[in-house]
Amino acid sequence: MKQIVFLLIPLFCLNCSSPSETPIDPGTNNATKPNIVLVIADDMGKDATPNFSEGSVKPNMPTLQSLMDSGITFNNLWSYPVCTPTRASILTGKYGVNTGVLEVGDLISTSETSLQSYINSNNDYATAIIGKWHLSNSATDPITMGIDYFAGIVNGGVADYFNWNFNENGIPLNSTTYTTTKLTDTAIDWVADQTKPWFLWMAYNAPHTPFHLAPTDLHSQGNLPTDEASINANPIPYYMSAIEAMDTELGRFLNSLSSEDRANTVIIFIGDNGTPGKVAQNPYSRLKVKGSLYQGGVNVPMIVSGRDVNRLGEREDALIHTTDLFATIANITGVSVSEIHNSKSFYPQLTSTTNDDRLYVYTEIVDGYAIRNATYKLMKYDNGDEELYNLVVDPYENSNLIGTTLSAEATNEKVNLISEAIAIRN
Repeated sequence: MKQIVFLLIPLFCLNCSSPSETPIDPGTNNATKPNIVLVIADDMGKDATPNFSEGSVKPNMPTLQSLMDSGITFNNLWSYPVCTPTRASILTGKYGVNTGVLEVGDLISTSETSLQSYINSNNDYATAIIGKWHLSNSATDPITMGIDYFAGIVNGGVADYFNWNFNENGIPLNSTTYTTTKLTDTAIDWVADQTKPWFLWMAYNAPHTPFHLAPTDLHSQGNLPTDEASINANPIPYYMSAIEAMDTELGRFLNSLSSEDRANTVIIFIGDNGTPGKVAQNPYSRLKVKGSLYQGGVNVPMIVSGRDVNRLGEREDALIHTTDLFATIANITGVSVSEIHNSKSFYPQLTSTTNDDRLYVYTEIVDGYAIRNATYKLMKYDNGDEELYNLVVDPYENSNLIGTTLSAEATNEKVNLISEAIAIRN
């Protein structure tokens, strides 16, 4: 009997800067290791995700809604402001300050130990990355880093979702199949061929630009004009069509699994960074979304559902970082580790609330960083600029406390945040 774990994704940070390994019991309930699927949506923020208060225009996502109803929705996942460092943080369990991957175009060192290699020391798992790589320029690098199979997009995206370069284990091919559909077809075929437990990193390119109208049978946005002027005039319904198409195809993938396999599956769904400015919605401004350290850029959706997830339809407010997926997925596969590198496992939260949460969550860009605790968030830039917000009373960062008379509490919390950031960065 196969066991499957699916992963849908947001972000965490560690309270400490040094690696540690502390055993925990993963709690697998039989001898067969679970399969794992990590689903990454490209440029999908909370304002474009159902059941979050941000945004007024929402896509129709019955597959994701079902996962939310049967699992946990995480409210405070932090990622990086752009996709490359987010993906590197998941792959390595390390912050960008420790890998050198801080912005789009930075290259991951193939000497890093990938998550796939880490969990597969005994060759228990078949591993694949299908979809967007965007961590280096070579299609063979995933293979070099211990991933058995790579198929999809080597670099940042496609110029045309209907005519694009598909790469399979280093062999470039042209595809005229809609990108989201082709990636789903490839995933279905790969899973069908496996004879042992598997870990699938399913990195959809959608809903990343170029904005377009997805095939009409995959979405509910209607028969919209497809000329560039119409799309530019109102890109939101086109953006939503790509999200809905992804949800439809994810549903097709899940439905391709046997009932036995589906029952033994954990699904993790995440966004890799905030929504692009052109389609951002209130309460986020165009300057406080993708590419920025503001909440609209780094606070992304994550949903976890499936086997051994007992908190059905619940919300979780714990601080989490995308690095934390490394240790958590390791736990799911049976590796007994609670913290490693900059990754802290949230595996225990899949079954019950815990008090062993991060005290701080951290993220960064090439010229600055952000760090928060339960109440306060500090952004600090290399040019000396600072911003401090009380996220409890000002969740969308409208009132910068720097330049005002800080309360004793705010002053003390700022000192603590800076001290923690220095420890992380050194």
